[in-house]
Amino acid sequence: MVYIILVNWNGWKDTIECLESVLRLRCTGFRVLVCDNASEDGSLDRIAEWADGGRVATCANPELNHLTAPPVPKPIAFLRTSSREAISLADKQEKLVLIQVGANLGYAGANNVGLRFALEAGDFEYAWLLNNDTVVDPEALSALLERMRQCPDAGMCGSTVLYYDRPSTIQALGGSIYNPWTGRGGHIGLGKNWAPHTRFGPIENHIKYVLGASMFVRRQFIEKIGLMNEAYFLYYEEIDWAVRARGKFSFRYAPLSIVYHKEGSSIGTAVDRSRRSLLSDYYAARSCMLFAKRYYPLACPTVAMALAARGLFRLVMGNFVCARAVIRGLQDALRGK
Repeated sequence: MVYIILVNWNGWKDTIECLESVLRLRCTGFRVLVCDNASEDGSLDRIAEWADGGRVATCANPELNHLTAPPVPKPIAFLRTSSREAISLADKQEKLVLIQVGANLGYAGANNVGLRFALEAGDFEYAWLLNNDTVVDPEALSALLERMRQCPDAGMCGSTVLYYDRPSTIQALGGSIYNPWTGRGGHIGLGKNWAPHTRFGPIENHIKYVLGASMFVRRQFIEKIGLMNEAYFLYYEEIDWAVRARGKFSFRYAPLSIVYHKEGSSIGTAVDRSRRSLLSDYYAARSCMLFAKRYYPLACPTVAMALAARGLFRLVMGNFVCARAVIRGLQDALRGK
């Protein structure tokens, strides 16, 4: 059984669009867990209304309308519960499970709630951690399963992630590289044109971590490495996971697992970095420094300088509040706050 985990925070419109595409997957044997991070917009009620047939998902890009329309038949049987309830999914039949986390635990914390439910179910083989601001191709899950079954040593597998508003442009081919001296990652294939039969070279040899927007994980990986590190709240959780698995599991890439990503709509980020939300700027800086302190202590001075330069850039651009957010994130990480 594959457990597909979506984290929702005040983003029910994105989530129901994602669910419309997920429920069209040409693959059987999966269950969807929606983990709500204490949304303030009644998200779980809205998602439940959609499952009952009372709401219709919308698509902002006509090029991708075929992935979510016409709507899948309703009503959809679902189970609603919370992380505080000691229930097992082993004897439940519902394909869709709505879980109220109870507090905003961030990306890792909410995903871990879903992973615990999956681990306790007994039939869990794989988890697909999928951003709620995505829509997926019908073959996306089949391609991930095929690649993982070809590679018994693989702990994690990534997808071809394309931009939702520019469906022929690559955000990442499976994952990213990482420069420990600057604390910056770089998505493989970023900005290039995508064609299914284009050859981009030995991508798997370069993947340092799988992109969190679509992260397919084997049960044995979680049992051996553990759950995601919740210290970061946002960002760097996937690379932390990858570093902990270094030398124990390989990372793979399934080219025909196509995922279209809105990139950051759930937390207010934008492709233009100068307009990123305060939340994004603060946690990106804080998590970057926390990660360097944990795994690359010798690089801490250069990472701190790179983050200070990032704050200075925002200041020069006249974005004073975001410049302050970057510096605050750096300071809080250095203080262990």
